[in-house]
Amino acid sequence: MAKENKEKKVEQITDMEVDFTQWFTDVCTKADLVDYSGVKGLFILRPYGYAIWESIQSYLDGRFKELGHENVSMPMLIPESLLQKEKDHVEGFAPECAWVTVGGSEPLPERLCIRPTSETLFCDHWSHVVHSWRDLPMKYNQWCSVLRWEKTTRPFLRGREFLWQEGHTIHATEEEAREETLQMLDVYADCCEKLLAMPVIKGDKTNKEKFAGAENTYTIECMMHDRKALQSGTSHYFGDGFTRAFNIGFADKTNKISYPFQTSWGMSTRIIGGLIMTHGDNNGLVLPPRMAPIQVIVLPIAAHKPGVTEKAEEIVNRLKAAGIRAKGDFTDNSPGWKFANWEMKGVPLRIEIGPKDMENNQCVAVRRDNREKTFLSLDELEARIPQLLEDVQQGLFDKAKKNLDEHCYPAFSLEEAKTLQEEHGGFIKTMWCGDLECEMKMKEEACMTSRCIPFAQEQLSDVCPICGKPAKCMIYWGVAY
Repeated sequence: MAKENKEKKVEQITDMEVDFTQWFTDVCTKADLVDYSGVKGLFILRPYGYAIWESIQSYLDGRFKELGHENVSMPMLIPESLLQKEKDHVEGFAPECAWVTVGGSEPLPERLCIRPTSETLFCDHWSHVVHSWRDLPMKYNQWCSVLRWEKTTRPFLRGREFLWQEGHTIHATEEEAREETLQMLDVYADCCEKLLAMPVIKGDKTNKEKFAGAENTYTIECMMHDRKALQSGTSHYFGDGFTRAFNIGFADKTNKISYPFQTSWGMSTRIIGGLIMTHGDNNGLVLPPRMAPIQVIVLPIAAHKPGVTEKAEEIVNRLKAAGIRAKGDFTDNSPGWKFANWEMKGVPLRIEIGPKDMENNQCVAVRRDNREKTFLSLDELEARIPQLLEDVQQGLFDKAKKNLDEHCYPAFSLEEAKTLQEEHGGFIKTMWCGDLECEMKMKEEACMTSRCIPFAQEQLSDVCPICGKPAKCMIYWGVAY
């Protein structure tokens, strides 16, 4: 049998237009991002998937440290009595908690919760170490995994255990804490827009949708290719509710006992799911160059011909020396298989070099986002390839921004909002009176949840389209992951 017939081909993935959910799962597994473990909802993050997370982690960690945050590590187990100290918080997480009740072969005297989040752990620690205004602010972050016992699970989007960072800070004044909360939301927005090429809408969550125990929850909302929403990062202002519950008193500058003001903020591996659903296509991943683990893949064409492999290796080494994350594929798979394989993995730029190219002192560069081919002189690689990568980055952002801008629809009645969502998807923006009853009515009758009250407000009308009462603000609604 001919070698071509024996050669393993890249498996086909489901077209997103046929079944978007199956397309997403296919990309996660066939692009070597994840594997399934023996426990439902606990996914194995494979090297390529972890490399994507490391890129995001590196960007965020650098920004956090620039702003004065320090990394710490808290325990993974929380005593039940500690969790109970903040009533709203424990009620919000109770359905998702997993408990440890036996240690070794002995029943534990108190149940231990596997952390779903760490506010109570940080507060307990601060109650031991904060004494004076001189100790403040404390600006901490930790990189860890958390466990939430979700009923329905999907890779990245809804796992029981997932990786994230959680920032926790306390401040002497409300003003400083509120400034911190919004500053960290901007960091997340920058991460999405500048690193991941994902445009965002920034805003405030409604009381119904805010984090358990928070006074305000701020969010960045992104629109996926299928026009559903993804909450991509959140920042919470807690006021002094937690610090009073945990008796974190400190002597202020007048020697009076005061309670500090607290924030927390987080972004998780869920953002990788958003990255896939924002930029991916029917050939697999499409990764923005600024965060791609491999920015350029170099493929020798007719590698058996003299000097071709050596020239490809030379190109890889030149690009690496220029600070570009480059890799060569020198396996014996066919060029067609390699094309499909590296397209599946979303590498932003493919460089092809063959005997004819060498004769002409050139190579072929192929963009992953639009498959545009460019002939490059081998003398200009270090100058031209960085610009091509930036072109891909900008092209991905522009395409995603167009999808967002073209699928935000104003509505002036509940029925119109429902019809727009059914026919077009996307974000529906309306005025709102602020009442929970109207928020619930939108969910029950139009199957949409509130996404955020955007910072960039528009005056669409003077009344709430759901009840007819005077409107207080403009709000975005949508179907969300």
